[in-house]
Amino acid sequence: MATGPLTTVQDRGRTGWSSLGVGTSGAADRRSHDAANRLVGNTIDAATLEVTLGGLVVRARTEVVLAVTGAPAPFTVDGVPQGHGAVVVVPSGAEIRLDWAPVGLRTYVAVRGGIDVPPVLGSRSTDSLSGIGPERVAPGALLPIGHDAEDWPRADMNPFPFEHRTTLRVIPGPRADRFTDDALDLLLARSWTVGTDSDRVGMRLEGAEPLSRSRDDELPSEGMVTGALQVPPSGMPVLFLVDHPVTGGYPVIAVVASADLGSAAQCVPGEEIRFTARSATTR
Repeated sequence: MATGPLTTVQDRGRTGWSSLGVGTSGAADRRSHDAANRLVGNTIDAATLEVTLGGLVVRARTEVVLAVTGAPAPFTVDGVPQGHGAVVVVPSGAEIRLDWAPVGLRTYVAVRGGIDVPPVLGSRSTDSLSGIGPERVAPGALLPIGHDAEDWPRADMNPFPFEHRTTLRVIPGPRADRFTDDALDLLLARSWTVGTDSDRVGMRLEGAEPLSRSRDDELPSEGMVTGALQVPPSGMPVLFLVDHPVTGGYPVIAVVASADLGSAAQCVPGEEIRFTARSATTR
């Protein structure tokens, strides 16, 4: 068994624990995660495998029904190519192999019944920042299959085919007033490069010109949300992803619309992205 750069178990995350310093975590691209579960008839709470950049090799110890969505990593069953966004029946003993994705970052593998690791605080998600949840999947691990399935069919085709988008909609604020008048215009006018030290916690962005503040004093720590574009003293924004800290002290110049968070999670280090403004009513 091989797990590539990073393979973790993820569901839709753990909610209701922010007051205790525990973030939501969960699938970075929830739309792709949900689509995989729908294809195999799982319940909304079923856990999948989130595979970063491909490189996963596993062997089925019993017959399983699976679906692969998200970044289109080529995958085979016993060497036979399979299609993304489709239901695949894998016989007992067969080898499932995901190669490197040519575009996008994260691929999701759903097995009918879900991955049945023990839940922590109501979720089976691995939180890379807090260390809560199951450990990252390691070579040789045995992944039990649960019973989080419903009657067929849930979907007979992928309701959310993969579309790699590198322009993300943002809602200005809530701390845009802490920046110079041209900072927001600069954020929207320039392209930004995804840093190589990006991960599930946050996407570090690099640009030709930093975003300048109008005030040097620091804010008291305040709550943070997934999609927040926090700007440290360097002036280079950090886009918070699903394993972000629940509080932060640097000002947030804008927040990525929730509908675009899955697209953000699929941006590869070294790739250029852009932002475009949307009204506060955009979700």
